[in-house]
Amino acid sequence: MSETSQVAEDKPDYTQIVPRDAASLIIMDRTPGGHYVLMGRRHERHVFMPDAYVFPGGRLEPCDAEMVVAGALHPAAERKLMAMVDDPSPLAARALALAAIRETFEETGHLVGSTDYGAPEETPEAWRAFAEHAVFPELDALHFVARAITPPRYPRRFDARFFAIDASAIAHTVEGAHGPDHELVELVWVGIDDVASLNTPRITRLVIDAVIHRLAGGFLQETAVPLFRGDSLAGAAEL
Repeated sequence: MSETSQVAEDKPDYTQIVPRDAASLIIMDRTPGGHYVLMGRRHERHVFMPDAYVFPGGRLEPCDAEMVVAGALHPAAERKLMAMVDDPSPLAARALALAAIRETFEETGHLVGSTDYGAPEETPEAWRAFAEHAVFPELDALHFVARAITPPRYPRRFDARFFAIDASAIAHTVEGAHGPDHELVELVWVGIDDVASLNTPRITRLVIDAVIHRLAGGFLQETAVPLFRGDSLAGAAEL
């Protein structure tokens, strides 16, 4: 057996790994002095993207389909979330948006939603803080801005949807969600044009470029959503 063949045999084959549904939330603070986004720095001991600056987010969980909401997704966002998926449904689209909100709370302590409706009842365990602080997650102000599928050469693969929302949607903040013993060791507000200068994954920079493009066009719900996939993560399609 040649040395080249041995290397080929020893190299793991990740092509059969099915990407897991995931969602991230980009919280924006748009001020007269500039636009800023909330980012967290991952712990340096993480195996996956150590010490990198990322948007809060994570995997879709079954409880996300069970959570009650106030306000529906914009029809354009819902339609794009149901594009190019195996089993499209409004419920699945809503669950992805809720996953972004839940993961944002778990990693930052920020509860995104409204306090106008009282406490949501019969919430799943992972959503208990929303009931405790009388915050209903709201979806109508969310923008679906990008989708990215991890290339098949990686052992961890995600089909990630990126949402964006204004910082005014933060209804309450629970302290102590980040720090040395948490997934994100610090939170920072970063100028939107400065994100590329940080230690960030390439996909994060591509998503920020999509947000900048959307802002330049008036930040409309109807703006096309790029789908990044393949080894080059090129935007090969739009939703």
